[in-house]
Amino acid sequence: MTIEEMKAKGLVLFECISGSRAYGLATKDSDTDIRGVFYLPKELFYGLTYIPQISNETNDVVYYELGRFIELLSKNNPNILELLATPEAYVLYKHPILEKVRLADFLSKLTKDTFAGYALSQMKKAKGLNKKVFQPMDRERKDLLDFCYVLEEKKTVALKNWLVRRSKQQAQCGLAKVDHMKGLYALYYDEDRNKGYKGIVYSDMSNQVCLSSIPKNDPIEAYFLCKMDEYSSYCKQYKEYWDWIEKRNETRYQTTVQHGGGYDSKNMMHTMRLLLIARDIGKQGTLEVFTPYRAELLQIKAGHFTYEELLERVAALHEEIEQLYETSSLMEKPVLKKTEELLVEMRNELYSS
Repeated sequence: MTIEEMKAKGLVLFECISGSRAYGLATKDSDTDIRGVFYLPKELFYGLTYIPQISNETNDVVYYELGRFIELLSKNNPNILELLATPEAYVLYKHPILEKVRLADFLSKLTKDTFAGYALSQMKKAKGLNKKVFQPMDRERKDLLDFCYVLEEKKTVALKNWLVRRSKQQAQCGLAKVDHMKGLYALYYDEDRNKGYKGIVYSDMSNQVCLSSIPKNDPIEAYFLCKMDEYSSYCKQYKEYWDWIEKRNETRYQTTVQHGGGYDSKNMMHTMRLLLIARDIGKQGTLEVFTPYRAELLQIKAGHFTYEELLERVAALHEEIEQLYETSSLMEKPVLKKTEELLVEMRNELYSS
C-alpha cells in the first residue's frame, strides 16, 4: 500500500510536521518531515499481510499503523512519544479517536534509557566520523598478502618486500601449519615449479591462505605469519568507509570539515537535545517537543564546541538524569494490559463505523 492509496481510502488517523521544524531547530536549509498514524482496513488487518508502516523513498514522510504506533508508545520509543506530543501548531490532522491516546498513560521511567541511552550511543557515532573525515582510506583495496610477514633474523619483514628482494613468486610458495601457533606457518619454495605447491593465496581477492602438501624432506625457506584478524578488521573498515563516501550527506560533511571538531555536529546536536528532553521529563513529568534550548543546540550544530567540551556537558547531564529518575514520580513502565485494552477498543470502534 502506498501513501497515496492509504490517503485515498481515508485511513489517516494523525498527521503532523515533524523533525527540526517541530523541534524549533529549523534553519533555511531544513527539510519538512511528515509523520503520521494510519489504520489498516479490516480485511487487511485480519488477512495474511500486516503493514507496520508506510513511507516515501527518502523516509521524509512516514506513517505508522495504529498497532505499531501503540506498541512503540508502550516501549517509550523517542520518535513515537514525540509524535504523540507534537505541538498543536504542527498538527495537520487528528482523528477524534486519537484523543483516547494520552501521553500521561505512556510516559514512564523507560525514557531514561530510550532517550538518554540512545543519545549516549549516538555520541560514539558522532565521534566515529572523525576517523572517516581526517583519516581517509585509499581507494585501492589492500589484499591479504599486505597482512603477511616473514620472520627474518629476529624481526618480521613484509612478505611482499621479502618476495621482491629475493626475486621469488608467491605462486611458487607452499605453506604448512605450525602446530599450536595461530597464524604461523612454515614457508617452502619450489624453484623448479615441479612440486605442486599451491602458492600463498589463490588470487588477489582471497580471504585465506592456501595450504600445500609438502614432501617430507623439503627444506623450510622461512617462517611465515598471517595477521588474519587485522585483515578482517581492515576489510570491515574499508567497506564502511566507502559505503559512507557513497551515501554521505555532502552538506553535513562539509560542515564537519569546516568546524574541524572531528564529529558530526548535526548528529551531536540531536544527541544533546535527547539528553535535555530526558532530563526535563525527569524534572517535569512531561515531554516538550518544541525546545527552549534552540540557541545552545544551534551552536553545537555550528561546531562552536570541542568534542571534549561536549563530553563534559554530556557527563554532567547524565549524572543529573540518573539522580532525577531515582526520585521521579513517573511510573516504571506503561501498563501493558491497559495498553492492549485501549488498542482493542480503538480497533472495534474503527471497524464498526
